Amino acid sequence: MIIAIDGPAASGKSTTAKKVAERLHFMYLDTGAMYRAVTLYFLQQRISTSDLDEITRALENIQIKFFRNRIMMNDIDISEDIRTNQINNAVSEVSALQTVRKKMVEWQRKIGERQNIVIEGRDIGTHVFPNADHKFFIIADVLERARRRYGEITGKMEDISLEDVVSQLQIRDKKDSTRSLAPLKQAKDAVLIDTTHLTIEQQVDAIIGIIHQTNPCKPIKGVKSNE
Repeated sequence: MIIAIDGPAASGKSTTAKKVAERLHFMYLDTGAMYRAVTLYFLQQRISTSDLDEITRALENIQIKFFRNRIMMNDIDISEDIRTNQINNAVSEVSALQTVRKKMVEWQRKIGERQNIVIEGRDIGTHVFPNADHKFFIIADVLERARRRYGEITGKMEDISLEDVVSQLQIRDKKDSTRSLAPLKQAKDAVLIDTTHLTIEQQVDAIIGIIHQTNPCKPIKGVKSNE
């Protein structure tokens, strides 16, 4: 079974997806972390996003693995390194590259073919797994999303204001939703969940409840379908 969870940055989809996977005893696949890992590698190796030949070679040198909710790149734990503001600001440009997206989708589909997974990102239900068994699109007010992201960033002692985070998220939303290749958008058959006023546990309960229903798009309290 494949459960696809999409949505904009800091909407709560990563934490929610992880907990849904735990409850169902499925594998959790964080595609955003995969793109962040590639972004980190490009920054470390000073690879220009305009150098397609170098990008293609670099992708052959990257090995990404998930182990106990940690992400490893070339056998090095980079779970904390990919959550910096520097990566936040660079990942949209990297993830918009056709060569990068093609490789990521190839890796993601191979993983999904082998096991039950909960996979989250921005184009999972529309592009990576259009035939996923269940699809969800998670949103939240931009100010609430900024508060969540601000808490993550300030915990790393980075010098940034809440207003700056709001601006960054708005820019990220625009880039993700207007890119030519697999833009961020809600799949027609996805269930929309607004997490602005929901706790993580409420989000998880809503998704689990829908999965257990015969009709995956049947609305329940606090949740509505796109149709």
